[in-house]
Amino acid sequence: MHDPLATTLLTLILLLPFAGFLGVRMSSRQVAGPLAIVLTGIGLLLSGVVLVGTTGPAVPILAEWLNMSGVSIPIGFRYDGPTAIILVLAHFVALLVQIYSLSYLDADADKPRYFGYLQLFVGAKAGILLASNLIVMYAFWELVGLASYLLIGFWYEKPQAARAAQKAFLYNRVGDVGFLIGILLTYRIFGTVEFAQLTAEAPTVVGLLLFMGCMGKSAQFPLIGWLPDAMEGPTPVSALLHAATMVAAGIFLLARIHPLLSPDALVVIALIGTVTTLWGGYSALFQTDIKKVLAFSTVSQLGLMVAAMGTDNLNGGLFHLLTHAFFKAGLFLGAGAVIHALHTQDMRQMGGLRRSMPVTFWAYTICAAALAGVPFLSGFLSKESILAGAFAWASGQHSPLAYGIPVALLLSSGLTALYMARQVRLVFLGESHAPTQAHPHEPDRLLLGPVVLLAVLSAWVWFALNPLSAHGSWPDTLFSAGQLGQPVNPAAAAHIVPVWLAPLSIALVLLGGWLGFRLRDPAPDQLVVRASVQYGFLDEFLNWLVVKPVVRLAHGLYRADTRVVDGAVNGGGIGVVVLAHIASAVDRFGVDGVVNGGAWLANRLGGLTRSVGGGRVQSYITAAVVGLLLLIWWLV
Repeated sequence: MHDPLATTLLTLILLLPFAGFLGVRMSSRQVAGPLAIVLTGIGLLLSGVVLVGTTGPAVPILAEWLNMSGVSIPIGFRYDGPTAIILVLAHFVALLVQIYSLSYLDADADKPRYFGYLQLFVGAKAGILLASNLIVMYAFWELVGLASYLLIGFWYEKPQAARAAQKAFLYNRVGDVGFLIGILLTYRIFGTVEFAQLTAEAPTVVGLLLFMGCMGKSAQFPLIGWLPDAMEGPTPVSALLHAATMVAAGIFLLARIHPLLSPDALVVIALIGTVTTLWGGYSALFQTDIKKVLAFSTVSQLGLMVAAMGTDNLNGGLFHLLTHAFFKAGLFLGAGAVIHALHTQDMRQMGGLRRSMPVTFWAYTICAAALAGVPFLSGFLSKESILAGAFAWASGQHSPLAYGIPVALLLSSGLTALYMARQVRLVFLGESHAPTQAHPHEPDRLLLGPVVLLAVLSAWVWFALNPLSAHGSWPDTLFSAGQLGQPVNPAAAAHIVPVWLAPLSIALVLLGGWLGFRLRDPAPDQLVVRASVQYGFLDEFLNWLVVKPVVRLAHGLYRADTRVVDGAVNGGGIGVVVLAHIASAVDRFGVDGVVNGGAWLANRLGGLTRSVGGGRVQSYITAAVVGLLLLIWWLV
């Protein structure tokens, strides 16, 4: 693709959503949704053209933004094969979500604001994917955070939604502060923030600071708590956040900065990803809210992708990002269809929906099976790629403890099958526990169509010819090309798969699924249930460790400010006022008194002299005699 054409296409892809944000916000309820869909559809078409025309290495499009004291700060964008495919994926999921939203929010009075925020979100995500340097990425990174805050708190009249939006915003600020410091240190060390020039290994602390951005956006341990609370937003928003947009931004960041990451930083990243995978999986196990199960499954799958990045397996992590987008969006939109039918998110009030919603049931089950890693579905292929890379990485380490990471990731597959089988049983199987006034039924085509399409796209055939191996699949080839950062692990890049891995993985998935169908929840007050529902008491721990000390410190500083600082300032003010009054008195009675007294005396003396010098001879004789007598008295 020629540079002028590429520049034009990328400019349109970036500007269309932002123009849509303004246009949709000012449109009517009837026009807002269709207009947003048309704009996103055009963006999808243009992204497809870029994908088809993208061959060879990455192509940069740069322009100088600022030049201060000889330091040039460019604004630039770049596109390559992996970027183009994820750009198409983001637009495709956003398009389906907006089509779905036409029916889901049909009765909402504020549709222009909703669709306007979606357009802002799409534009910010496109900016992250196309950014050529860390500064540009950070600008769009913050814009994604703003758009997610607005979407999560869309129903801001609900206190829970407003709190969830604030929580998401604050949690992301923690990660973004570290990300910004990492960017500044990167420029300090390398003198550039361009991805194409950042090919040397950075100090471990720099890599971990940059990784903090991923921890916030992709909800890695311990910054997990905002993602399940974000379910207070509309269900289509949940699908958009959890599929290929916001939470996947951290995975794309790791792919971009991979050459900077030292071996020590990669080990830390792999450990955090592994902990997140298990933590999120167990947190999903005993949830009763249908959307929170899916939210914690997203946390777990993001941890799996991060662990892949930490084990030098970029192609595995990005492959799973791609497959996860389809089946996770399908699950959220399917959950939205169930919620729309029953008007509840509590799975204890569901059951038996397989009979009244058969199409939704089969589509949802296919997506759930893909998430669990069942063979002949896309999730099996991408998970196999991650697990093979993790075992290959562990074999190259100098400690047998390294095998703890791939073993934990393997066990997480069985855990995923366990909680998804439990959810399918509670929602679709058994007897109905729906309220008597509920009449569950299949949704209309606008709600059902995207769910069915995403279930179809969760099949293996769209990604590889071999349903049991990702070797030779087009995502494996595309993401191994080194265009986002060459994998360091040769075994992972060559996709060397142990012969026992697939059978063992399938066995764990089947065991987890069987246990999920057989599992009956313990009493809600038991520790195993409370630990899951409250995600390992992580919020309580962070509240004790961080929030309460900060609040106490704030109260202490407030008291110190009001009693000490304000007291000193007020006391100083009073002292100045008293001194001013004293100075005024001294000036009035002292300085002014002397001056006024001297003037009065001069006036009296002048009066006397005037009376003596009045021109009468008698007065002169009298004065002379008196003066003579005084002189004689003085001398005597």
